[in-house]
Amino acid sequence: MTDRLTALLTDPITGLVHEQLRPVFDELNAAPRPQSVITWLKKPPATGARLLGQMARRQTPISHDTFRNLPADRSHNYLRELLASTGTLPRYHAPIEQMERWLDDKLELVDTEDAAVIGRYGRWHLLRNLRTTADRGGLSTSAIYGARSHINGAIRLSRWATTRRTTIAGLTQSQLEAYLAEHPGGRNAQQGFVIWLGRSRTNTAITMRWRESTLPEVVVADVDRWEQIDQLLHDEQIALYARIGGLFTLLFAQPLEAIVSMRTDQVAIDDAGRVMVSFEAVPVEMPPALDDLIRRHLTRPGAPSIASTDHGWLFPGRHPGRHMVRENFRSKLVANGIHPGQSRQAAMFALAGGIPAAVLSDLIGIADTTAIRWAALAARDWSGYIAQRQL
Repeated sequence: MTDRLTALLTDPITGLVHEQLRPVFDELNAAPRPQSVITWLKKPPATGARLLGQMARRQTPISHDTFRNLPADRSHNYLRELLASTGTLPRYHAPIEQMERWLDDKLELVDTEDAAVIGRYGRWHLLRNLRTTADRGGLSTSAIYGARSHINGAIRLSRWATTRRTTIAGLTQSQLEAYLAEHPGGRNAQQGFVIWLGRSRTNTAITMRWRESTLPEVVVADVDRWEQIDQLLHDEQIALYARIGGLFTLLFAQPLEAIVSMRTDQVAIDDAGRVMVSFEAVPVEMPPALDDLIRRHLTRPGAPSIASTDHGWLFPGRHPGRHMVRENFRSKLVANGIHPGQSRQAAMFALAGGIPAAVLSDLIGIADTTAIRWAALAARDWSGYIAQRQL
């Protein structure tokens, strides 16, 4: 492996491993499974390895721009993640870049004037918000899908306006209401866009009111929730990581987006042997059986990437430096009859019925207002809780 890496990454000018690619050499050379690295280097079509060699020979720039001009396929994406995880390239947010390409493709099918409007909305509003979220470590798949939904909604409105021989900027309030009457399911996708049109002074003639927030709905009975918990605790046919993630949802109302991005330092085993998990600020003792599953996972969390560095993810993913993707968890759970979204709502309902809202928000990491809404749904009045604590 060392010989192959040396031959691939040697700079012909210096006769040594390319200085900028030395972190990549060190990372791969320390891999726990050398054969995996060799397989990656020679596996047809070996696109990533070939590009890496071109970078070492100074035939291709070592930059993100190189990848932006190449197909966003698995091989190129993996190499880019490897370069970013070793510090050879700056960190970047792959889902956001993928959405940028998707947006460009979408706008090619829209009339020029409306394409410019939707482009500004997508790039300077939606993508900017996504980047801010990503920089804070909170970017989720649902946020990406939500942004795409808003773009698709804006494009549908543009096409409708085109058939009426007008543009988004020229829409009137009566035309907007006519569109919403014809497309009643599009209100949620249009709401943010219409408000942005007014704030950006693109079209101040149309408005939409924010819908009043409603109480969440619970469709999973508590008895069914406990059956799912029992299944995940004892069914050895389900992947261990999926069992743990599902139990975090069913017992502690954790969303999959938060679970996949958990770090190993959020789990601790104290002197008494208790497994403590910090979903937010307060460590929570794991119940029997789940604590054993977590201990098992910590001894073999899995390292599907060929890279060697431990980046601190509790559930490491296949790409260097990245955690496991949400869909890996979701697909395993759904295949066993467990729908994470519905199960989380059932768990939230049960917790809100037994824990004051102020404690619940600190315990599982939700906003105070969200905790209060769930407490209202669970028909518990904790208004005297603070006063009681002070006695």
